[in-house]
Amino acid sequence: MFADRAKIYIRSGNGGDGHISFRREKFVAAGGPDGGDGGRGGDIIFEVDDGINTLIDFHHKRKYAAGNGEPGGKRRCHGADADDLIIRVPSGTVIKEAESGKIITDMSGENRREVILRGGKGGTGNMHYATSTMQVPKYAKPGQPGKELYVQLELKVIADVGLVGYPNVGKSTLISVVSNARPKIANYHFTTLDPNLGVIDLGDGNSFIMADIPGLIEGAAEGSGLGHDFLRHIERTKILLHVVDAAGTEGRDPVNDIKVMLDELRRYDETLLEKPMLIAANKTDSIDYSNGDPVEAIKKAFPDIKVFPISAYTHDGVQDLINGLWNVLKEMPKDTKIFEKEYDVDYSDNADLPYTVEKQGELFVVEGPRIEKMLGYTNLDSEKGFDFFQKFLKEAGILAKLEDLGIKDGDTVKMYGHEFDYYK
Repeated sequence: MFADRAKIYIRSGNGGDGHISFRREKFVAAGGPDGGDGGRGGDIIFEVDDGINTLIDFHHKRKYAAGNGEPGGKRRCHGADADDLIIRVPSGTVIKEAESGKIITDMSGENRREVILRGGKGGTGNMHYATSTMQVPKYAKPGQPGKELYVQLELKVIADVGLVGYPNVGKSTLISVVSNARPKIANYHFTTLDPNLGVIDLGDGNSFIMADIPGLIEGAAEGSGLGHDFLRHIERTKILLHVVDAAGTEGRDPVNDIKVMLDELRRYDETLLEKPMLIAANKTDSIDYSNGDPVEAIKKAFPDIKVFPISAYTHDGVQDLINGLWNVLKEMPKDTKIFEKEYDVDYSDNADLPYTVEKQGELFVVEGPRIEKMLGYTNLDSEKGFDFFQKFLKEAGILAKLEDLGIKDGDTVKMYGHEFDYYK
């Protein structure tokens, strides 16, 4: 299975609810509120693990949820915070919001650990709501809910040189010859299903990374075969090395093969054509020169691209190719292309401030920080302000709670210093 993409569900933990309790001790006639705060919900954290090089594990497990914070307790006891959930991914993984396709983060370069979803805050206990006018608050703030997302993980290989070309042109053989990579090599199409990374050691502390990427076929830009999987990996590479079968051992024209590859790159993303390019005319040991020199034909067809005749099988010309790649690389910036952030998670606190609705004798009493806050910024003497006030009572569910308590037309509702007659 080609494991460079995966869609998963992630959810951070809920914050624990604040607690409602009152101090009850011997010789303390009227102890104050002592309800503690709830604990924080667990975060969802992505972390780079250099021991992982595919996203295959995410094809088996697709749901990841952090724990919830514990509720607060009596005697001002704070609920325990939940543990964070760490999800380990290979370097080069781009995390996108699944529906929009916008980038949340790119786990590349120095970005090796990032909190993707923060856990919900714990709710405050009723010990925080005692005032001179409300010494026995019977409400606490609920914990803030966690956040949830479906995210698309995409692995974009980080390499200095990306090998592009049709299947069976010798890319796997070449990378095995010049590096420490040991890809599986066989004589059939699509042998390479996962990108193989090899480190080319030049000595004197110099080296670069070469990626043997899944074989390109015509129609890749439209997603044929492994098309998009192939093209996705070359977005980060600094140099594109076109590998062609100069001998035409499978009956294809190497000049036409390069034209097809360039066209596929252009249709997928024109900026890919701006990358430095070289051509490795491979299998020179098998060329039949009776019909002309195919290497010269390649040079004539692509005068702006340097061509290196090589035989990965006999190693002829391979060192010249490596030197040519290094001469280009050493003049280029050393930083890795990082995809910019496009999506921000909304962390606005939608957890409502607490309030209570009670029947006290003939009165219906509505109170709490949410009510006090609303009355503080609402001018009930204006028509517009009173309309806002009535809309607030309905949307907050206060009218429904009053009806559940049996309120009837003409009954009185008290809110701090205000009294209102109720009419449906």
